[in-house]
Amino acid sequence: MHAIEVKGLEKRFGEILALDRVSFAVETGEVFGYLGPNGAGKTT
Repeated sequence: MHAIEVKGLEKRFGEILALDRVSFAVETGEVFGYLGPNGAGKTT
């Protein structure tokens, strides 16, 4: 069973496509991190 499952995620900022059909799954018990520089939009 997945703790988190994302399929086909897209994110736009106006006409700029930031994420294009991103899919991933995090299994129960796995550790998952999302890294990037300050101001990169991680919280968004």
